[in-house]
Amino acid sequence: MATGGTRDVGGLLLAAGAGRRFGGPKALAMLDGEPLVERTVRLLVEGGCAPVFVVLGARAADVIRRADLSGARVVLAADWAEGMGASLRRGLAALAGTDLDAAVVGLADQPLIGAEAVRRLRTAHARGAVAAVAGYRGQPRNPVLLGRAIWAEVAAHAHGDVGARVWLRNNADRVVTVPCDGTGSPDDIDTPDDLARMSETTVCRTLPPSGIA
Repeated sequence: MATGGTRDVGGLLLAAGAGRRFGGPKALAMLDGEPLVERTVRLLVEGGCAPVFVVLGARAADVIRRADLSGARVVLAADWAEGMGASLRRGLAALAGTDLDAAVVGLADQPLIGAEAVRRLRTAHARGAVAAVAGYRGQPRNPVLLGRAIWAEVAAHAHGDVGARVWLRNNADRVVTVPCDGTGSPDDIDTPDDLARMSETTVCRTLPPSGIA
């Protein structure tokens, strides 16, 4: 366990879906020359999460072969086709075998979330939050931090395409919303057009400013 007043927080990336609307697993989609699954692992690591678990399912062998997941622990969800609930349950079961106090849960199809949002969730946990969600314009989005004390409860409510949402809604009095405006964007990728628009946005952000020197 962590010492010196800090608390150990790991990362949990859910990346098992087949991406039917997208045309293939979104984990393998490329943004800025990097697979989304690899990009989100990096986000969690930069946000201070260790270790990071990645739950894979659809075309898991291809994801492992094509993405650099050397800095993560890969977990396979045999029942991934059930939906996000199965992936979350499998990931929480893997986390239960560690001595972590909490985990920040991220999704591979929200690649513009910033590491600062992860750090703010970890800070909320250090201050006593058992559950925390990143808030953008006052609305709760991802990522989400789940304390060890509620993993079993969350898993019991995770079925079909529902992950932690039901538990968070039913236990609003135990959930802290952490303002994360300005730390990144929670926009997600559902279709190839979404990815194309996101790629254009990230390119624009990296271009040098124009104007008179």
